[in-house]
Amino acid sequence: MELRDIEIFLALCEELHFGRTAERLHVSQARVSQAISKQERRIGVALFDRTSRRVTLTPVGRRLREDLQQAYDLVQEGLARAEAAGLGASRTVRLGVFGHAGHELRPLIDTFRTHYPGSDVQFGEITGGDPFGALRAGEADAHVLWLPVSEPDLTVGPTVLTTGRVLAVAADHPLVDRGSASLEDLADNHVVDLGPAAPDYWVASMIPLRTPSGRRIPRGPIGRTFHEILALVAAGHCVHPLGEIAARYTNPPGIMFIPIRDAPALQFALTWRTDADSPVVRALAKTAADLGTISLQQSEATTD
Repeated sequence: MELRDIEIFLALCEELHFGRTAERLHVSQARVSQAISKQERRIGVALFDRTSRRVTLTPVGRRLREDLQQAYDLVQEGLARAEAAGLGASRTVRLGVFGHAGHELRPLIDTFRTHYPGSDVQFGEITGGDPFGALRAGEADAHVLWLPVSEPDLTVGPTVLTTGRVLAVAADHPLVDRGSASLEDLADNHVVDLGPAAPDYWVASMIPLRTPSGRRIPRGPIGRTFHEILALVAAGHCVHPLGEIAARYTNPPGIMFIPIRDAPALQFALTWRTDADSPVVRALAKTAADLGTISLQQSEATTD
């Protein structure tokens, strides 16, 4: 019995539906039927009772499920151990993140270290002014970037983090008294220009070109790094939308972070250079997919 046939059998035991099993395993429904029929012919007895309305396991099918599940789990554990050992010298993932995002990724990093003993993650800071530069230069193995990322040379993996948005404003800005901002408010202010290295479509997903009503959002002056942006905001030259993480870990003098009440949540995904794919990056991506997305709740506005 081939491993794929075992996977099909065990999945059908859970789903008890040929169509859902096919969708789950990304195979055709005919492939599921063929795998089950093949094993029933081999064993000489039905594994499932099928009617037009339902699919149920026979007593022999239930026993086979118990036996195969144990064997399958052992195989998967063995493969995981071999994969962990096979990471070899490249066990450390150089992971680029924005600001303090690494703190919020602790569940992912801890799980990765547990599942792949000896592996680790080394954080590096990336900036909105050059989000892909370190990846393309080979200075990082993967980045955690807000979506969308539509670059032909980059692979977008699982979403690892979702968070709300805040607007960084000077402490004496009129919006402070209101306690929150809307996307329409951006048209009444300048936002930071991240420079030419950041693709327009990617910047626009954080800072739209126009408000929901169609008003243009003026850009400038230029600020490529997080600290440059904060300096411009504190000086009253502009306001700037940021991920809510900025309000959790920074308390710069003269700046308030206020919620943007109508901005959609930001989604951050693991991203790496396609031609630099490696076992350790795939292992981190698998861990992220298994763990699921880490979701942050909107925090209160903060200042110094």
